[in-house]
Amino acid sequence: MANPVLSEKAFDYAIRNSSEETMTINGAINKAIILSLILTLSALISVYFVLAKNLELLYPAVMVSSIGAVILAIIMAFKKETAKTLSILYAILEGVAIGGISFIFNAVYDGIVAQAVFFTSADLLIMLLLYRFRIIRVNDKFRSVIFGATLCIAVVYLINFILGFFKMSVPFLNDSSPIGIGISVVIVAIASFNLLLDFDFIERSANANMPKYFEWYSAFGLLVTLVWLYFEILKLLSKIRSRD
Repeated sequence: MANPVLSEKAFDYAIRNSSEETMTINGAINKAIILSLILTLSALISVYFVLAKNLELLYPAVMVSSIGAVILAIIMAFKKETAKTLSILYAILEGVAIGGISFIFNAVYDGIVAQAVFFTSADLLIMLLLYRFRIIRVNDKFRSVIFGATLCIAVVYLINFILGFFKMSVPFLNDSSPIGIGISVVIVAIASFNLLLDFDFIERSANANMPKYFEWYSAFGLLVTLVWLYFEILKLLSKIRSRD
């Protein structure tokens, strides 16, 4: 699986620790909606009632909430049954981070957040339809290709993060040149295909009679991909608009 949260090892873990009723696809979808609403509310409340009125808190809030979200994600990756509660906390913290970052982007490019939300939602719907009607079939080869591509992106981002300490960056990754925009388009496409893997994971989990808490865990994994996709679309739009 490309999404490190939703991996094959999750099945083995769940089977070993199963002691309750099994999950359903509808249950996972409902919980994904709940987490998405919590994230959205967290973003709106944190920005409009706190960060917009106290700009000095903007960067600290983004950093602390991001680190907190990463810690919770790591815990859930190893202790999947904790997703029943930690996924909600994750959505709240991620909402603060997304709200702060979105506020910064929107201050530079007015209306870009609304555009990013629209394209992310449209992307999600399109991927869902492609998966539902089996227009794109998720098989082992597809999983391997997307996993490899996602891993490459993660390595590039890690290298770019390390280079940042030396005031350098990976060429073309962050600039608005045609090559830079092309790179962003490819990354957005890979993030979109990860949604197909998440849908497949949810379906296979339900068919394998995973425990009920896997609904929360699957929803959390889907939310991780959606957050990544949103950020990549936000970056792509900012590159395009910077050329105007």
